[in-house]
Amino acid sequence: MDNTSNDSQSENREEPLWLPSGESPAISSVMFTAGVLGNLIALALLVRRWRGDSGRRNSISLFHVLVTELVLTDLLGTCLISPVVLASYAQNRTLVALGPERHVCTYFAFSMTFFSLATMLMLFAMALERYLAIGHPYFYQRRVTRRSGLAVLPTIYIASLLFCSLPLLDHWKYAQYSPGTWCFIGHKQTTYLRLYATLLLLLTIAVLACNFSVIVNLIRMHRRGRRSRCGPSLGSSHRRAERVSMAEETDHLILLAIMTITFAVCSLPFTIFAYMNENSSRKEKWDLQALRFLSINSIIDPWVFAILRPPVLRLLRSVLCCRVSLRTQEATQASCSTQSNASKQIDL
Repeated sequence: MDNTSNDSQSENREEPLWLPSGESPAISSVMFTAGVLGNLIALALLVRRWRGDSGRRNSISLFHVLVTELVLTDLLGTCLISPVVLASYAQNRTLVALGPERHVCTYFAFSMTFFSLATMLMLFAMALERYLAIGHPYFYQRRVTRRSGLAVLPTIYIASLLFCSLPLLDHWKYAQYSPGTWCFIGHKQTTYLRLYATLLLLLTIAVLACNFSVIVNLIRMHRRGRRSRCGPSLGSSHRRAERVSMAEETDHLILLAIMTITFAVCSLPFTIFAYMNENSSRKEKWDLQALRFLSINSIIDPWVFAILRPPVLRLLRSVLCCRVSLRTQEATQASCSTQSNASKQIDL
């Protein structure tokens, strides 16, 4: 009895039941408002695009299906996680004290791990779709359909649910972090914490590798188009279709690259936190910063999509490709002139 009472007293000392004085819900309120507003705007833009393209055949691309699923995932995560933090501030209690037997803390930590992993898997699915569409077009046209894109979301949810349920099956306790409004995987679960952080890191590397492959293939497509200008004429409609396809793929790549860089920056503090010592991480308040960065990603993603509308993407594309296009035009004119002079000499 004495041992159990000592354990409970030490546990209560480690995990306070009341929030420290001076804690303000301003940051959490701003994050919640920005997350919900950004996801609703992005969802409205996607619905508008779907309605505008519904009359045209094969116009709704699989990439935009995956973007819609990503926005729905971010919106669901924001609505299920942030109100718990606001309730903690409203009652001036920590997550451990909000419910019996740490249920609220367990719910919050499980939701954080689930939606963070699901978001990264959605980005990986988007990068893989672009990689197959550009690098393996024949396989993509035969095997990949929009119907398979609709099956991506439940597949990712099931995989994330199974992986994030491992601490629940082993009866591990999630840790509460300062100031008491956050719960996540504790440093006592070192193996699972580092496994989770390593999985996010490997997915980020895989997404970057897919994006790099798409960039290489787009450069090859651009070079083939440059060579075709000096060859026999294929018709203005064919060249126009090639330019439109090239522009769409570049727009998709810019959008996906910015989302990937955002997630990499937001998940990097958590990866460092997972491999840090518990005392040093809490002493430097790295745990709170890492968890805030990890939750910011679901807020930034919809705003990236809402801001990067087609006019902005065209501007970015023109800025990025301006110098390259000038050089390629000069090289194309030079190569075409040499080929024409050679053909004239052969005719003479």
